[in-house]
Amino acid sequence: MQDEIADKAIKLTARERRFIKFASVEFDGQIYMTPQDFLESVVEQEPRPRLKRKSLTHAEIQQLKDYTPPLKHGSSQLFRSLRDKGIISYTEYLFLLSVLTKPHSGFRIAFNMFDTDGNQRVDKDEFLVDDYVDDEQGLQRKHKVDTTLQIHFFGKKGDKDLQYDGFYNFMKNLQTEVLELEFCEFSKGHERISEVDFAKILLRYTYLDTDEYDNYLDRLLDREAKEKGVSFDEFRQFCQFLNNLDDFSIAMRMYTLADQPISKDEFSRAVKICTGSELNSHLIDTVFAIFDEDGDGLLSYKEFIAIMKDRVHRGFKVSHYEHIVEDYLDDIEKGTVYADNFRQLLKMRSRACRRLRRYLLYFYYHPDHGQSDSTRHYR
Repeated sequence: MQDEIADKAIKLTARERRFIKFASVEFDGQIYMTPQDFLESVVEQEPRPRLKRKSLTHAEIQQLKDYTPPLKHGSSQLFRSLRDKGIISYTEYLFLLSVLTKPHSGFRIAFNMFDTDGNQRVDKDEFLVDDYVDDEQGLQRKHKVDTTLQIHFFGKKGDKDLQYDGFYNFMKNLQTEVLELEFCEFSKGHERISEVDFAKILLRYTYLDTDEYDNYLDRLLDREAKEKGVSFDEFRQFCQFLNNLDDFSIAMRMYTLADQPISKDEFSRAVKICTGSELNSHLIDTVFAIFDEDGDGLLSYKEFIAIMKDRVHRGFKVSHYEHIVEDYLDDIEKGTVYADNFRQLLKMRSRACRRLRRYLLYFYYHPDHGQSDSTRHYR
């Protein structure tokens, strides 16, 4: 039994496991997310409680077409307004996740990848890049069914073309919608969130242990003399910068050469080079208050980048081995372990994962200590 669980954990990727976990509907043997499921999968730790997945009928699948607006009526409220009146396949889920991490400069590249014939338009056949396959998890397409994205992009009859302007607006709106969802969770209807809430949003997808997490927040509280708050526009601008993190990393490596810590002015200049816009000075002060470990006004950009990559990828970019250990222990039937022993087992799991993370971070910063290029990228 336990060997089967371990084998299952190894075969499924983190994204596959999360899709299966949050997908709440199925049709003809294939599972789907609803628009609401997708939003919850990127901002919540656990899905809504449910007894089982809802099985959709042919009639219900046809009704979904009437709920889906055309692309010209798209907005940053699209997924929230559709809620459960739509379906998203696993391959579309992967596409939507990639949208969330793309800098605006990468939107054109993403469009060109779909535009296989180079005519500056994407038709439905070009968008449907996945083949029909039969997998036991029900992740891949087994049948022809028009999903919400297909109807939104190509119309109810599937005969419309997707052009770049519409594609750009969709990607921009989706990024805004998810960020609004995160921001509103902390703003509680107000126009600004506190600096501490801003820090919590940045750190929420990272794999820090409790002490490390608390240290970042305590550091901010000790150094933030006067609370000014962070507006949504400022929050969105910072998150757009994080989507340019790879360019920022290259700029820092070329600029510092010796991997020296950077000042606020250097940080601000690098951000402007990468994004074309300047971050609010208060936002930069807040970032340094969180991540400047010894308070000398300098930031270890390597540590900052390593932690923020978890934020950008919403926790997916972590060690595959860490997921195997956690899922394996999660799936052991609790009834086979006495309560006290199980509590102790949970403590052991947490401690083991923290140690594993420290080893991985050590090898990330010391690549010459026996790690190959094929494993060094795991975090």
